[in-house]
Formats: sequence, structure tokens, C-alpha cells
Amino acid sequence: MIVSERDRSTQRIAQDIETLSGSAYTLSTDAIRRYAYTTAYRNTLDYFSRALDRLGFEVYEDPVGTLVARNVPRGEPAFGIGSHCDSNRNGGRYDGTLGVATALEVCRLNEERGLGLPLQLISFLEEEGSGFGQMLLGSRIMVQRVTETELKHSFRAIDDGRSFWEHAEEAGYEPARWRDSVHALDALSGWIEMHIEQARLLQDTGNRIGIVTAIAGYVHADVVVRGRADHAGATPMAFRLDPGLVLAECILELERLARAAGGGTVATVGEIEVHPGLINAVPGHIRFSLDVRGIDETLFRGVADDIAAFAGESSRRRGMTVEIEERQTLPPTPLDERIVGALTTAAEESGEPFMLMHSGAAHDTMCVAGRVPSAMVFVPCKDGISHSPDEDADPADAALAAEIILNAIAALH
Repeated sequence: MIVSERDRSTQRIAQDIETLSGSAYTLSTDAIRRYAYTTAYRNTLDYFSRALDRLGFEVYEDPVGTLVARNVPRGEPAFGIGSHCDSNRNGGRYDGTLGVATALEVCRLNEERGLGLPLQLISFLEEEGSGFGQMLLGSRIMVQRVTETELKHSFRAIDDGRSFWEHAEEAGYEPARWRDSVHALDALSGWIEMHIEQARLLQDTGNRIGIVTAIAGYVHADVVVRGRADHAGATPMAFRLDPGLVLAECILELERLARAAGGGTVATVGEIEVHPGLINAVPGHIRFSLDVRGIDETLFRGVADDIAAFAGESSRRRGMTVEIEERQTLPPTPLDERIVGALTTAAEESGEPFMLMHSGAAHDTMCVAGRVPSAMVFVPCKDGISHSPDEDADPADAALAAEIILNAIAALH
């Protein structure tokens, strides 16, 4: 029986994922749970380090623990590939980790084909934020979108409340040198990250590959509507100041605004806190979150502004008050047309179905793209499920992605 190159890649990627789903690589018996400075995370980095060392790569970690591996000396030009191998606290085996395993397979194929392409693999620290509640932390540190004060004092471990700085030092790293992390990007001529889609567009359209043209920006905000807490039975309807009514109106209006905006704009109320939160009490105040995203900043910013104005008007009309506070905003990230073009050509040559698309989820590539020409490749995940033990993806799709990524890099070299 003749085993094709793509079949061999499928088998190797499947074996990587199976191994990294074992008990040594997770803190949970029910899910994949690994994050910075835990034994499970250390074991995962060591697994990839050993595999890359066997390929002749120089493997090292930046001052806070992002894994870097090169097949050419530091300072020489190379093309970057990778993702992250930390997980959500109740995560699955594919989110992030499949991207690093696919990058490893690109390195294997480069060696087996004798292409000699200069490559640098990166597995970023703390993409999910499960250790310190900070998404994209490793890549944000690398591109210096954090402050030393935040690392020393503000960013604290979810488990024990101690600072990121203290944990990094205890794990043997040198957080005092955190600004040196950026040098991992100095000699990169380009960057490609592979990731599961985290939605069901590829599945539902019958495509095996998504070539990502842009990553959506977003506005995250909190809305607090203050009414008056009353007894749910004793207070007549006409005498109530119920913030739940404003919440209901805002959720429906947010849907209307996002649909009307179009252009890939989406919006969600994902958190609701009701106080006092009793079945027999009219709430005194309610906090709810806003997540508004899109690839056109004018459109999604417009939705965020319009829902804020609507919440104010709805509250005043009902005799209540509202406070709105923005948590974070990020602009959209357009990806590099030249690399997207090379990936598109390689996908066409594969003969497999693919599509151009944008990413609605945040990724480390958002940080890298500000310094290095960047692109992303998506593969389907079953029913769009991610951040869950039920997460499922096909290693054969990852093998196809590895082939496409390698051929695109070869064409760009």
C-alpha cells in the first residue's frame, strides 16, 4: 500500500493531537485545561521542543515563556508559522494546539522535501487568558502592548491572585527582560497562523480551507441600568422601575442595528448580572455586556454608538438611569494581500474546496500583523464548537492546510 504525503501528514498530526490530549498535558480529567506556568503547559512545550530539536531547529523561549524555534541562526531572515498551545479552562484538544501541530508538520515536510526554506515556529504564551485573565497576552507582550506596571501589579493569576511577574520569575523566566521578546519578530519576512474556524461557515458551505483576509475588530463595553428594587408581588406594574425592561429592549435593538449595519457586523449581549437576583424581587440594577465586532470599523463603531444612545433614551423614558463604560476596543486587522494571494494560489492547486473569509474571533496574528506581513488559514471544526471538550476537527484538513502553507511559503521565498 502506497501512503501519500498528505496521508502521512494526517497520521502524524493525529498522533500529535492524541498525545497532547493525555493526562500529562491537561489539568482536568474532563477537558483540556493548560495555561502558563503549569506542569501541563510545561509538558506541552517540551513535547514540541523535542520534536523540533529532532528536526535540527534551535529551540528557545522568550523572557516570559513564548516558544520559538528556528532552522536558521537568529538574526537571519525566516518565515514565521505557529499559533498557541494553551487552552480555555474547559477547552478541547484542537483550539490553538492544532495550529502548532500543523506548523510542526510544515517543518517536517520542509525537511523531507529538501526545500531548505528558512522557518521559525512560534507558540505564543497565554492566548486564551486562562492563567491571568488576559487574552493574547504572550503576543501583546511581544509587541509591547502592555506596561510593566500591568505585568507587575495588574495582571494577576486567576488561581491564587499573585502577579504575572511573580509567577514568571518563579517559573524560571526573566520578566524584567520582557521588552526583549519583540526580537523574535525582527527577522521574519512573513507570518501564517493556522487555526480551527470556531464557527460553522466552512462546514456548512462544504469548504475544507478558509483563507483569512482580515480579522474583525471589536468594542467591548458594560451597560449598567439602575432602577429600583421592589417586591415582585406587592408592587403594581405601573409603579415599577424595572431595568429588565430596558435590557430586553436593548437586546432586540442591538440585533436590529447589527443586521442593518451589514458588512459582517455582529453583536452580542453575553453577560447579564441581575441584582439582587431573586425570583421574588424586581431588580434594582442590571449590568449587561456588549460585544460588537466587524471588519469595517465605521460600521461596528456606529452600532456601538447607536446602542449606547438607545440605552440612554430607553432608560430616561422609563425613569431610570444608565452608565456605559468601554472595556476595550481593537481596530480590524487587514491581512497581507501578497501572502493571502500565495495561499489562495496554493489552495487552488490543491484541488480541494476553499473560500476567502474573515475571522470574527481574535488571534495572536492581530498583534503580529502590526510588525510582520501576516495571514491566516482556517480549517473546519464540527458544528462550530470550540472552547469545549466537544470540540472536534479533522487532522486530514490540517494536513491539507500544512501542504498549502508550505507551498505558499515556497512561492513567496
